[in-house]
Amino acid sequence: MREHPDQVACRIQELRDIINHHDDRYHKFDAPTISDAEFDKLFRELEELEQRYPQFDTPNSPTKRVGAPPLKVFSQIIHRTPMLRLGNAFDEAEVRAFDRRVRETLGVSSVEYAVEPKFDGLAVSLCYQDGIFKTGATRGDGYVGEDVTANLRTIRSIPLTLVRSGFAGQCPSFLEVRGEVLMLKADFDNLNLQQREKNQKEFINPRNAAAGSLRQLDPRITASRKLTFFAYGIGACEGGTMPREKHDRILDHLALLGLPLPFERRTATGAEALLQYNREIGAQRAGLPYEIDGTVYKVNDLLQQEQLGFVSRAPRFALAHKFPAQEAVTELLGIDVQVGRTGALTPVARLKPVFVGGVTVTNATLHNEDEIRRKDVMIGDSVTVRRAGDVIPEVVAVQKEKRPSCVTVFLMPDHCPVCGSRAVRQPGEALTRCTGGLFCPAQRKQAILHFVSRRAMNIHGLGDKLVEQLVDNAIVRTPADLYRLGIAGLAALARMANKSAGNVLHAIEKSKHTTLARFIYALGIRNVGETTARDLARYFGGLDRLMRADAESLCKVPNIGPVVASNIAEFFAERHNLEVIEQLRSSGIRWPEEDDSKNARDIRGFTAGGKAEGKTFVLTGTLPNLAREDAKKMIEASGAKVTSSVSKKTDYVVAGADPGSKYDKAVELGIPVLDEAGLLQLLQESQATSS
Repeated sequence: MREHPDQVACRIQELRDIINHHDDRYHKFDAPTISDAEFDKLFRELEELEQRYPQFDTPNSPTKRVGAPPLKVFSQIIHRTPMLRLGNAFDEAEVRAFDRRVRETLGVSSVEYAVEPKFDGLAVSLCYQDGIFKTGATRGDGYVGEDVTANLRTIRSIPLTLVRSGFAGQCPSFLEVRGEVLMLKADFDNLNLQQREKNQKEFINPRNAAAGSLRQLDPRITASRKLTFFAYGIGACEGGTMPREKHDRILDHLALLGLPLPFERRTATGAEALLQYNREIGAQRAGLPYEIDGTVYKVNDLLQQEQLGFVSRAPRFALAHKFPAQEAVTELLGIDVQVGRTGALTPVARLKPVFVGGVTVTNATLHNEDEIRRKDVMIGDSVTVRRAGDVIPEVVAVQKEKRPSCVTVFLMPDHCPVCGSRAVRQPGEALTRCTGGLFCPAQRKQAILHFVSRRAMNIHGLGDKLVEQLVDNAIVRTPADLYRLGIAGLAALARMANKSAGNVLHAIEKSKHTTLARFIYALGIRNVGETTARDLARYFGGLDRLMRADAESLCKVPNIGPVVASNIAEFFAERHNLEVIEQLRSSGIRWPEEDDSKNARDIRGFTAGGKAEGKTFVLTGTLPNLAREDAKKMIEASGAKVTSSVSKKTDYVVAGADPGSKYDKAVELGIPVLDEAGLLQLLQESQATSS
């Protein structure tokens, strides 16, 4: 059965939010909360949906990025060539399919690959100028990384000067070495022993320890952590006699220059040789001095690599083959329910302690209610626990033959265990969610950060750190508390003073003059983005009318389907949210409601059958008179939508000066191209037709 576009859009946005959250956990905080396998499953689902529904694609999607933006506490370094991530394979069939695609693209019967262990560490780039180490950076978002030069200098395995003896040829004038910073197992064990002796928090695994150690502001801390580096390739290279034909020859030359490489690297021809290598390394895994989570295969011939090229975020000539997770069996003692920052209720298994993958596990994720039912998990069962991706444990199966007679069925609560608001599971969704978005303590930081964001209430100066302090110190519990802040309390917080506190208070006061659309968006109602918020403001013309609307009435709003309508109705049915909204209005927040009433009348008549209604537009280039945002608003007001990419489903492309590749694609696909005058004429005809 074909999905409803509204449901597809909701799922795509949900996946993007989830992936962005876990990207932050992994890249910014070095504290992942789901396994690589779970992340990859979510990522693949998003890629497939964006391919099937290109009208919902956007250049800001996480599928278009390689990693995460560099942290602002570090200076930034632009990579001369992007540091892309590798595509993943999780079984032998995917490896065979990869080899088949490579052979078919190249038109050859067999391909030689360079193969090596996949380190579980942090990717970095080292830049050498005339053989002298000058700068080093993390991968970052693949294009810009964090400048961690001072910290990298403390790693003894990184040569500060490339050796010349044994190198038959001239050293490159500029050489960018790509590699992995990691922590050896023995050094990791010693570090955690020191942490225990100091009564400090232990690190989860070597990967997190290495990433956290490299991103220290004090290089002396990095130096004390005993990190290690292994090279796996090069980026930009200028001058010298570096080989240009084979990847393994490049690695040989890096070794001659004094750079450390893994002993386990070699070449292999054909899919079966790749799989055999993976099995051999897997068998050696426990005895290796460092953690690995798979193997890497790269087409060895550099001309063939160039011929294969890249997809948006990964090379077509390389693949990471992930190892399966490690498992153990233990008793399920109980099931707790945690509430996430977006209000999702997640069941978590309390386990009889069990040693899995090198750590003692006492909790494991059960994902959602459907997974519990699908796996037939009951409290008291013996369960198989897997440290998926060697990070977060999960319950993967029940040992039903061991099931005792006294097991208990788990029921998902119908109220949030944190704030007591109603917990609702929408039809077609896997997750149950708390409806108290403005009130729930579990969602507090996220709700406030969204409320103050630029496209919402636009309160400058209220960033992550300040909001965190306000919430952690119980100064702010809901967005309404922001409008009760005083200068003395703000100035007393860390990194604040009277002037900066005054600036924040001025921004808060300024935010009281807003629009209804911005206010609706700022409330953080699930699946209500800026466009939907504008549609709601125009249709209802006032907040009270919107809050009184039921799901059936909300479905009459253009571009709003039953899922979004239900989310809106549930939000305004929760008394906790209504109390916060009343407090916000009492604080002096105002918008020109009369104008919004006029908009409501306009859109209710304007979108009823006009020529532009339901059409898809793409804007490109610079229009002579209209700003792009104004043009977008006019198009959306006509009942049409604006997307970021041109596809066969695009109805019109509006082109201004310097239109670029979108114009070329429109011409290629035979899509009508309008200039500014043509757009205005079409919209005027649409208005005449609808009225």
